[in-house]
Amino acid sequence: MTELAGRAADLGYALGWRLVGALPAPVAAGGFRVGADLATRRAGPGVRQLRANLARVLANSGSGVRPGARGGAGSELDAVVAEAVRSYARYWREAFRLPRMDPVAVHAGVESVVEGTEHFDAALEAGRGVLLALTHSGNWDVAGLWLVEALRRRGRPASFATVAERLRPASLYDRFVGYRRSLGFEVLPADAGARTVATLAARLRAGGVVCLVADRDLSGTGVEVDFFGAPARLPGGPAQLARHTGAPLLPVASWFTDGGWGLRVNPALVPTGSTVPADGVGVTQMLADAFARDIAEHPADWHMLQPVWTADRARAGVAR
Repeated sequence: MTELAGRAADLGYALGWRLVGALPAPVAAGGFRVGADLATRRAGPGVRQLRANLARVLANSGSGVRPGARGGAGSELDAVVAEAVRSYARYWREAFRLPRMDPVAVHAGVESVVEGTEHFDAALEAGRGVLLALTHSGNWDVAGLWLVEALRRRGRPASFATVAERLRPASLYDRFVGYRRSLGFEVLPADAGARTVATLAARLRAGGVVCLVADRDLSGTGVEVDFFGAPARLPGGPAQLARHTGAPLLPVASWFTDGGWGLRVNPALVPTGSTVPADGVGVTQMLADAFARDIAEHPADWHMLQPVWTADRARAGVAR
């Protein structure tokens, strides 16, 4: 990203947080829906990659999504892509409005439908920390806001640690870190390497909670897994943290509903007290399988506009 483009992006996000949150909710929703439909028709690089990703998901998941689902039209894939772009636009609309929303009300909306809290509570009680892994699905910031309030109500420190990609320019990265810290998240930089890993491990050993969005390998050195029937690389960090700290690793599913959000905490991949294999490959494959099941249930809420599968990443590298 050039310096000028970076400054423009920073300004755009700053205006988003300032202006979108001030708009009446129906006006904001309508505007983002129009923008999403325009983006679908233009079919830029991100939308084309999203389409390719969803085509692989639908072909290998038996998702049962049919043409016209939730307002789509045309072929099955066309309908899901259009819905997915609207879902992605909804994420950004909510991100810009979330700092002004009542966190207690948001928590109540999620708490009334959340599934699997018994798995989360059992992991907390084990006393080894809790490691949650999720995908870029639904609104993961809302899931984090629910978690902060859930910890507070359980008498625990109302915060958790997570990792953020280092954006450019630095002012844009600082803006996103400030946004998530305002929601109660402890945000660590992804490019700090061993220092960030050590901090995450320390939080887990102290009985804290770590949340990692783990469906895209940013390092290029991730673990190769079978994902929807084809090779892909996912980050190996979650499995390695679980092995080194003994913290249970729980996949989390997040999606949108017509009136709110859905959230499910899945059972721990490795039973408490069991040993995680040293290479972490088997656990990362189990995580990929859990992610695939969750994405297949709500494919249009998976906001993946980047290459994930090995073949797609290779082609994208050649194109660049």
